[in-house]
Amino acid sequence: MRSRLSERIAALHAQRESAHRQRFRRTVLRREGVRCEVLDGSQSRWLLNFCSNDYLGLSQHPRVLAALRKADSAGSTASHLVCGHDAQHAALEEALADWLQLPRALLFGSGYMANLAVLQALLGTGDLCVQDKLNHASLIDGARLAGCTFKRYPHADAAAAGRQLVAHPEGVAVLASDGVFSMDGDVAPLPALAAEAKRHEALLYVDDAHGIGVMGAFGRGSVDAAGLTVDDVPLRLVTFGKALGGAGAALVGDADLIEHLLQTARPGIYTTALPPAQAAATLAALMIVRSEEGDALRHRLRDNITRFRVGAEARGLSLRSSQTAIQPLLVGADAEAIALSAALEQRGYWVAAIRPPTVPEHSARLRITVSAAHASEQIDGVLDALTEANAVR
Repeated sequence: MRSRLSERIAALHAQRESAHRQRFRRTVLRREGVRCEVLDGSQSRWLLNFCSNDYLGLSQHPRVLAALRKADSAGSTASHLVCGHDAQHAALEEALADWLQLPRALLFGSGYMANLAVLQALLGTGDLCVQDKLNHASLIDGARLAGCTFKRYPHADAAAAGRQLVAHPEGVAVLASDGVFSMDGDVAPLPALAAEAKRHEALLYVDDAHGIGVMGAFGRGSVDAAGLTVDDVPLRLVTFGKALGGAGAALVGDADLIEHLLQTARPGIYTTALPPAQAAATLAALMIVRSEEGDALRHRLRDNITRFRVGAEARGLSLRSSQTAIQPLLVGADAEAIALSAALEQRGYWVAAIRPPTVPEHSARLRITVSAAHASEQIDGVLDALTEANAVR
């Protein structure tokens, strides 16, 4: 007898409930810098946001908002290859390539779509994709959809990646890694990965969603910070929804690879182009990131990260080894992470509890993110609140 979908859904719901893994959305009514007015039942309350990816505070920058309002169209009305490729899109692609000192850029609606596009367009049956165990879900999904042989190596172990490449010498090979890992905040060993890729004739692809804008010269990202060039990393992903404060993404790198993706990548061909207004806002954010103001914001962010880590150590809080804006506090049990997040909210701080399957089993955590927009007293305040909440849990 055929299974009933409703029964399966009900069983999975009950399973999530019992494991403390049900997900909930929060509605933000207003944003004022790092302060958010959040709907709580029929009431609302103001919380200090320590879980956003807006690392430089650009989502509300006056020049970014002005560019958004000035655009003459809310929608692109079609895909890039039909009639949706606007002058704002072209200007943004040119500016991205110039900023990152790379031959070419290609826009996508999101980083998730771009990762699916890369692996499906470059790989197929008989090919190989080797990935870090902690890569973003979109990279994992992209490899599975490509139909290639898919292997994962222990986190940040470049030698293990090389062994995977040696063990599967046939077909085209792509070695893919996050630049900065979104749940741990650590940086991939990119020079070692580049060496393994060259040694075994694989293409190194880096998802730099959390490195772009905040690392490297003029915010060029983790690849630049590692001293690598397009010869080492022929293709990389940059996203606009983190340090650039907006939405969307681009693939940047070797001109022939970008042209191939333009011609063949289904998530780019068969979808409506990014709204021109969003492209204009992203271009404004990019100009800030690569300017002296961007340098000042990155300096402020580094100071805030240092203040947070020094303050956490002084208070006996054990953080993961991260020097980026992502500062995870490992809790372990799902229920305890939820309770700690709730205790912080009662004290006026919004810090999300991250649970499996987003992170490995038994590694539920608070993913605390520091921004250039945080004031020193706000950082001290969340640390004090964490100390108090930790003491009573």
